[in-house]
Amino acid sequence: MVRASQLLHAQREPAVPRPAATVLLLRDAPGGIEVLMTRRSATASFAPGAYVFPGGGIDAGDAQAADTAARRPTQQDAHFVAAIAAIRESFEELGVLLAHRADGRPADASDIAALDRHQPFVAQCRARGLTLAADEVFVLAHWITDRDLPRRFDVPFLVARMPQGQSPVADEAEQFEPVWVRPADALARHEAGQFFMIFPTIRTLQRLAKLDDVAAVLAACAGEQPLWTSSPRAGWVKGAETRFMEHEMPYGELALVSPDGQIVHHLDWQTEQPVALLKNVMRMTAPNPGVMTGPGTNSYIVGDPHTGYIVIDPGPEDAEHQQKLWRATHGDIRMIVCTHSHADHSPGARPLQALCAQRPPILGLASAPTARPASAFTPDRALADGEVLTLAGGGTTHSLQVMHTPGHAANHLCLVLMEDGLLFSGDHILNGSTTVVDPPDGDMTAYLDSLDRLSAACEQVGIDFILPAHGHVLGFASQAIAHLKAHRLQREARIVAAMRQRPHGTLEDWVELAYADVPPRMWPLAQRSLLAHVQRIEALQLAG
Repeated sequence: MVRASQLLHAQREPAVPRPAATVLLLRDAPGGIEVLMTRRSATASFAPGAYVFPGGGIDAGDAQAADTAARRPTQQDAHFVAAIAAIRESFEELGVLLAHRADGRPADASDIAALDRHQPFVAQCRARGLTLAADEVFVLAHWITDRDLPRRFDVPFLVARMPQGQSPVADEAEQFEPVWVRPADALARHEAGQFFMIFPTIRTLQRLAKLDDVAAVLAACAGEQPLWTSSPRAGWVKGAETRFMEHEMPYGELALVSPDGQIVHHLDWQTEQPVALLKNVMRMTAPNPGVMTGPGTNSYIVGDPHTGYIVIDPGPEDAEHQQKLWRATHGDIRMIVCTHSHADHSPGARPLQALCAQRPPILGLASAPTARPASAFTPDRALADGEVLTLAGGGTTHSLQVMHTPGHAANHLCLVLMEDGLLFSGDHILNGSTTVVDPPDGDMTAYLDSLDRLSAACEQVGIDFILPAHGHVLGFASQAIAHLKAHRLQREARIVAAMRQRPHGTLEDWVELAYADVPPRMWPLAQRSLLAHVQRIEALQLAG
């Protein structure tokens, strides 16, 4: 866990989320699924003027209405209560009644007319012998309002089929203008500025638009678990406040820089100034964007004015980039560490060293004989596996533990900032793409074994964040590594299938089959990692 003393922004306690429930009432139409939406009051305290799905807070009475509602055997308690609340809100806001009479027939217009939308809902249903159809309401997603907002909600997004023969009538107090709309049309109208929606609504409709009919939606929800859970985070992109979900590339960086949700961090890539991630960690991106480097190679600066600094991966030989690193550290660089010897990581080490009066040592592992000529590298001193590099001063210590992680390159290493649970992953783990494992210097079995070492370190040290050489900071470190390994093994299974399908094929034949989901322009690059997989498959006799 990151030390509070190293956070850039003062800690604050986000507002406690209130329990609520939202329901997407769905129907099939000739053009596909339609969902019922309404416009919130312009004076509403939350999302004024936005088009939303019906819903609201969960009341104590909702949990006490269990004897008035039908329930699936697999329906969890929390989802059951949320379904009751959603049914109540649908009636109070839109006059839609998801209920059955004692004889099993659905509630109809006469039942709706007999109920007063301004009186206690459940008591009226009991008196009329109506059973709430909570067993026909399924959980789709789970949203927790962003940490930066003063009013927050913990909201299951539920789905149900619209009862036949009923028509929505807005209460004209909280909700207005009920409208049936296809998800794709609602999204298009929002983009055109004609149909304002908030972030969770937009993202829910984006996923709903991929399903063909109501039956497909309900089938997707049959597992009784949310298809996704999210508490978004926001930062600045091109001057605009922009929100992200957990699976999106900037999310981890926002969680590191402003864990309590302050909207303060700019996510645009730039190479002019260092980007502060913590008080003791800065990122300086080299001006070398490209297919292999993404937005550029990240050089990291660890330390503070009292301890001096360690520079990790000084980048390609670029005089301006090294000058910027030197200026950002006020020339007080104690060590220069290269995670590996590739041409966008280590060539800047000697020029940066020459700028410093004390000539800090260049540390790392020498390139192996298998390295390409452009990747030749010899450090001043080789780093031992498990060695700890320490900066200390002003009562503060920053300790970087070395981990040998061959795979992407034979001389690859990672560094763990022990006090703050940060992993500097070099090219072993990237954000936004999988790294290339290019034989003979790259080795797929070694790569996967190194992933296992890093996974174990996450548990042992408490690593929460990964700072890659390309891309934004990754959060949920253990999950990211597990996902990466699963991706590699899934790709390997496709390669095995391709080899079996074309036992006398070439790499060009196999890449066409195994990387069919990748644009053909990327196949020459993918072919390098495919070769690494093939060598592993043949060594382990996985293809049979």
